[in-house]
Amino acid sequence: MSRFVLVHGAMGGAWIWEHLTPELEAAGHTVQAIDLPGAGADTTPVEDVSLDAYAERICAALAEEPEPAVLVGSSMGGVAITQAAARCPERISLLVYVAAFLPRAGQSLLDLTHLPEGADDQVQANLVVTGEPPVATLPVPAAKEVVFGDCSDELAAWGAERLGEQPLAPFTAPNDGADDSVPRTYVLCTRDLAIPPPLQRRMIAENPCVDVVELDTDHSPMLSATSDLAAALTRFASESARGS
Repeated sequence: MSRFVLVHGAMGGAWIWEHLTPELEAAGHTVQAIDLPGAGADTTPVEDVSLDAYAERICAALAEEPEPAVLVGSSMGGVAITQAAARCPERISLLVYVAAFLPRAGQSLLDLTHLPEGADDQVQANLVVTGEPPVATLPVPAAKEVVFGDCSDELAAWGAERLGEQPLAPFTAPNDGADDSVPRTYVLCTRDLAIPPPLQRRMIAENPCVDVVELDTDHSPMLSATSDLAAALTRFASESARGS
């Protein structure tokens, strides 16, 4: 069985994985979901939140156990795990992008949203930016539709109301690019309104993955298609272990 470290997306926290974690653990895996700096229960000040701080937090979590981990990133978490894989590749057995941004070296999250395939990104269209340093929020009605559109009404409300403020500094920082020694896999969500499927396909084409699973669901398969996502992650981990 495998060790999983789970990294949330923008405005989220470790809480987003609460429904998925028991399914992975029931399959015999060990699971750790973390809060990135300034997210969830973490109290890092906005001015100290950066892409490098994200990578440091992830690498510190990976270092808590000697076994290299399957590192999973959702949405913006894809940028964070890519940066971590440039810093501590020896601690990662596999990268998994779940409806996530997958940058090349030198690309920022904002660069990816500006590609033609990202034109229908409804998160960017609905973000409200305030403050200095700037932070973004997503209004609850928009979040229910854009991020949690295929979830039950109860789950959509639970998720949308827990989304917090997102410092914008990690959006604009160029990524160092993952170490090519770490294999990549991708879970593409075909009904995603946050990272349009054409953009997901372009990122996969430009950053070849050893395996891709498509789920007919929204941007939050850990809530809307929990068992299907658990099965995909288990498949990725099993195939990676056989190939190592």
